[in-house]
Amino acid sequence: MIIILKQQANETKVKALIEEIQQQGMQTHYSQGSDVTIIGLVGDTSRVDEDKLRANDVVADVRRISEPYKAANRRFHPNDTHITVGGHTIGEGFFHVMAGPCSVESEEQLCTVAQSVKRSGATFLRGGAFKPRTSPYSFQGLEADGLMLLREARRLTGLPIVTEIMSEAQLDEFADVDILQVGARNMQNFRLLKALGHTDKPVLLKRGMSATIEEWLMSAEYIMAGGNEKVILCERGVRTFETMIRNNLDISAVPLLKKQSHLPVIIDPSHAAGIAWMVEPLSRAAIAAGADGLMIEVHNNPKAALCDGAQSLNLDQFAEVMKEVQRRAAFEGKIMD
Repeated sequence: MIIILKQQANETKVKALIEEIQQQGMQTHYSQGSDVTIIGLVGDTSRVDEDKLRANDVVADVRRISEPYKAANRRFHPNDTHITVGGHTIGEGFFHVMAGPCSVESEEQLCTVAQSVKRSGATFLRGGAFKPRTSPYSFQGLEADGLMLLREARRLTGLPIVTEIMSEAQLDEFADVDILQVGARNMQNFRLLKALGHTDKPVLLKRGMSATIEEWLMSAEYIMAGGNEKVILCERGVRTFETMIRNNLDISAVPLLKKQSHLPVIIDPSHAAGIAWMVEPLSRAAIAAGADGLMIEVHNNPKAALCDGAQSLNLDQFAEVMKEVQRRAAFEGKIMD
């Protein structure tokens, strides 16, 4: 439920209204936009007297939100969410590229890639220290040593780091990671999502391989319901009957999410198709659709990569892709800081 306030409503009366609502056991979310100011109600609103609310001097209207996600809903939060991390702003009007290897393999590999992607214009370093794999016999990442190498690459380049957290038990271990990534396989790991909701860390939430957009937004809701509103949505392709590519990039998810939610949306073109040469055209499509950034896998020697080499760009390929990305982002009026 949302309460739309009258323009220039008396602040004292608004505060009294918020206190009255909270005394009924509900949480409130105050959102002041350029054209409208609302109070969002979270909790059991079935007993709320709508007529009484409408009679309040400061209330213009009362509306119920039919969608099950509330905090992630644009009607609950009309203004776009902007998240500041590592001196960068993520959200509408800005554009960022998170680049790096699928998995951290060695100090030489990671630092070489990190320095190169920074020169090419990337603003964040992505890399997997812990790697969930379909096969138990595949490379699972360097784990704690991988985190240490990510910290070293950040020290060397100044790039904030993005890496995947696997369990709520790892929160202390990931305390100095800049953005915590929740992978597709963990999108509905509700214990993890609840734990992340009690942190103040930005969370990059990837869409599950077969998840609907509503299910995805409900996963974001788990994090936001705990008090952490720093959620970034990442579309990485969904599984379909097609066999010529790894996943199908749902480019329609970008404008749909922008309509339904206020959260930043980025695209992972590497996992979407699983083919390196498709990264550039899918990146162009993402920018045109209104995405707020890209997550691209880059390796100094993709043929020797221990994970996902087929979809990884080499350093020169990434540099060329970035030229096109920068040109198109500028055309769309996006700021790449």
